[in-house]
Amino acid sequence: MMERNAESKESKDDSDYNPFEHRNVEIPNSTFGTLLHVIKGSLGTGIMAMPLAFKQGGLLFGAIGTVAICIIYAHCVHLLVSTSHKASKRSKIPSLGFSETAADVFTNGPPRLRPLATFATRYVDVMILIQSYLAFCMYLIFIARTLRDVVINQQQVELDTRIYLLLLLVPVAVITQIRELKYLVPFSGVANAIMIASIGITLYFILREPITLVDRALWGEWSSLPSFISTVIFAIQGIEFILPIENKMQHPQHFTSWCGINNVSIGFLTVLYSVTGFFGYAQFGDQTQGSVTLNLPNNNALAESTRLLSAIAILLSLGLSYYVPMEITWQMIADRVPPKFANWAQAAIRLNVLLVLVAIAIVAPQIEPFVGLAGSIGGGTLVVIYPVMLDVVFRWSTGDFGLFRWHLVKNFVLFMFGLFVLIVGTYFSVMEIVDSYR
Repeated sequence: MMERNAESKESKDDSDYNPFEHRNVEIPNSTFGTLLHVIKGSLGTGIMAMPLAFKQGGLLFGAIGTVAICIIYAHCVHLLVSTSHKASKRSKIPSLGFSETAADVFTNGPPRLRPLATFATRYVDVMILIQSYLAFCMYLIFIARTLRDVVINQQQVELDTRIYLLLLLVPVAVITQIRELKYLVPFSGVANAIMIASIGITLYFILREPITLVDRALWGEWSSLPSFISTVIFAIQGIEFILPIENKMQHPQHFTSWCGINNVSIGFLTVLYSVTGFFGYAQFGDQTQGSVTLNLPNNNALAESTRLLSAIAILLSLGLSYYVPMEITWQMIADRVPPKFANWAQAAIRLNVLLVLVAIAIVAPQIEPFVGLAGSIGGGTLVVIYPVMLDVVFRWSTGDFGLFRWHLVKNFVLFMFGLFVLIVGTYFSVMEIVDSYR
């Protein structure tokens, strides 16, 4: 009888455990600050490629497809966060990161899958590190090239891009030393405002001339539809930021609620991306370029300012871009550093990694195709496949698949979609690399 009562009490304690109440975040982030970070994690120069995506998909399919892809992405984010919360509650851990969630779910999952826990964990960390650091190099190159072009146009002074990369080292070194998300909120807020201003200027030039839908395809060629899907999903996604940001929230319950951060941010981005893509293609038609800014008038200061504004926005968001990979890097070595040297060690590691990334950008300025390949492989798996897989493995332990096992059916469909995105994205990235060396 005593053993039964003890088991009942333990079961009750498990069900009553609330991980949110046990989080001890020294410098928590507000709900609004978290919203700014989540939007900034997705809102980048990829939005300027949306008109090209609509050119590939057509006006009708493009509009429907963009909304559908954004809904799928929002659902996958919800799956990842909710699975992390459920795993935290089951294991009585206040919070779990992306790789930690994978480790917990597989370790406590079906016996046959438990040996995969180590691989699942390391894959997440390695792919996020490769994606994030290569993307950081690409951001540096984009900023340096933009500054070079502005100086050439305004002052007729031509300097090598590598000079601008070296000049960027000081301000970037300062920004990347900021370790708390709360202190990065002003940077994300200003970066979002500047990026939206750049989009606003672009839309001004798009909409100032009459738009005709004559000769505008409603449905793209079948061969170009995969490219459309790949372009949209990689433009909108920022899933590597989600759990690190959510774990620092003062009110984490505000993330996945109906009017929470996930739905509000994706709703806002869906409208912004759809409007830019639809009207950009409607205005420029078959002349739509890879970045719609290339379709804007030449020798027009306001039009040329869009690239400069985008570069400034990216510069201000480098601290957020650096946060996630540095958190993973620091966790790998933190146990080897004496506590009294931890502060100096973090500063030194952040600076040394930055020096390596700047060196890579200087030595390999044509890095974009490889960034695309890493993004296709990592993004294709982390954005859709992993959240779905973690949800299935967790539910397998509890048998909670719903009426007619609809959760399992729905997740299978999403898994196949993620596999399609992975294959298509990887194919186009490899083709881009091959073309760059011809």
